[in-house]
Amino acid sequence: MEKGFFEEVLATLENASRFLNLPEPIYQRLRRPRRSIIVSLPVMMDDGSVRFFTGYRVQYDFARGPAKGGFRYHPKVTLDEVTALAALMTWKCAVVNIPFGGAKGGVECDPTRMSRDEIKRLTRRYTYEIALMIGPEIDIPAPDMYTDEQVMAWMMDTYSMMKGYTVPGVVTGKPICIGGSLGRKTATSQGLVAVVCEALRFLKISMEGLTACIIGFGNVGKGCARILSDMGVRITGIADSKGAIYNPKGIDISAVSRHKKETGSVKGFGSAEDVDLDELIGKEVDVLIPAALEGQINSRNAHRVRARIIAEGANNPVTRDADEILKEKEVFIIPDILANAGGVVVSYFEWVQDLQGFFWSRDEIASRLNSIMKKAFKEVVDMSLDKGLDMRTSAMVVGVKRVADAISVRGLYP
Repeated sequence: MEKGFFEEVLATLENASRFLNLPEPIYQRLRRPRRSIIVSLPVMMDDGSVRFFTGYRVQYDFARGPAKGGFRYHPKVTLDEVTALAALMTWKCAVVNIPFGGAKGGVECDPTRMSRDEIKRLTRRYTYEIALMIGPEIDIPAPDMYTDEQVMAWMMDTYSMMKGYTVPGVVTGKPICIGGSLGRKTATSQGLVAVVCEALRFLKISMEGLTACIIGFGNVGKGCARILSDMGVRITGIADSKGAIYNPKGIDISAVSRHKKETGSVKGFGSAEDVDLDELIGKEVDVLIPAALEGQINSRNAHRVRARIIAEGANNPVTRDADEILKEKEVFIIPDILANAGGVVVSYFEWVQDLQGFFWSRDEIASRLNSIMKKAFKEVVDMSLDKGLDMRTSAMVVGVKRVADAISVRGLYP
């Protein structure tokens, strides 16, 4: 039986804590979010009716700086999910050593069945309800599932109207014209490809003839597919929420992107075979990138994996039970808190630029991102080699130690 999402996250924390021999008060502090809020959101719908939605914001830790994390719109958003994602953001920011704690938010809704104006009213109400909890020095939201730069613009505007002056640093992932950063849209994909390249060098795997399959063809998955394809990697399989396709000779990313735009799915793409997700997961491939929802590689299908490297573009896409199976198969896993940290790194750059009122070039951002991701990968690998740990535990040890050290030196107030 698969465990709950937050329970999965706490299990990885327990492993790291046992290795670090953390004092019990600090371990117990790390097991609990600092602050959680559940808000009721009345929203006027286009037909004149009022619907009530439930929203969440969880701030997991502030020891290293203001909380940072996205918020999502999805019918299955729960407090457990948001808490787990906030915890992962805490470790993620620490692994790449940026001065943030972790947070996450969400609203239980189906944005695919809502108009643009309804989503705008929902966003403004959600922002109003959590306004006392957020701010450039407190908690900086960002886009996540079914939220985008327009949603962030509405959030920034609502917060700014309440303050009486423009506050661009309250959110990241904004449009460029109101303080957004160059390179933000592709940051997660670029950061992931950077650590994949480092893993290939570490494992002495040649780029020549390299193959990859990607689960999820949204912003992260599609970005990874484009970047890897441009590097000469053969993308042999792609999956989205409605289906999966496979072609051992390679898939034209531009063509399949057009197909998805026209039909709503990669399924039915003429130059590839339709397969189910478990079948795609079982294809022989060098790099498998799960970049969709959590838990897609689990105890039911992990034994089918034939990839040499799994790079987790999504949060918690491999369950704990599946992790054990993949260890036995000697699959090299680049864990989510390292692999998909590129987005929060460039969010950090955006926040810094907003506070300074001074903006960087695209090349400068790409160079800084690449440098941070390479350094973080080396630190995690060095910990793995030095202590004989798997990559997930190693990344957790690096991240948790940094947060625990911050809690320890700050002490207990009063």
